[in-house]
Amino acid sequence: MQNGVSVAKIDDIPLGKSIGVRCHGEDIAVFNIDGVFYACSNRCPHAGAPLQNSMIAGTVISCPWHGWRFDLAAEADAPRDGVIRYPVVVEEEDIIIAAPVSI
Repeated sequence: MQNGVSVAKIDDIPLGKSIGVRCHGEDIAVFNIDGVFYACSNRCPHAGAPLQNSMIAGTVISCPWHGWRFDLAAEADAPRDGVIRYPVVVEEEDIIIAAPVSI
């Protein structure tokens, strides 16, 4: 993946869990949802809560502070909700995050 950065191994994030990483100069939350990895900015646009602590329901996460909801499966340039989605690829055991499509 061009401009990709390896941020973790697949075993670092169990099913239904998430972690926070620093990548591309940003704090990013990485989620394992049913074996598919998603990444987004790790800051809720409402009050700055760390999204890595979100409740997960399908591909929708809920901010741990005030319940704002964000669909991680939304097209990277489609949502206008203040959360940046990052392309994620798994190569062998590595979780690789690319720079965002748009901000």
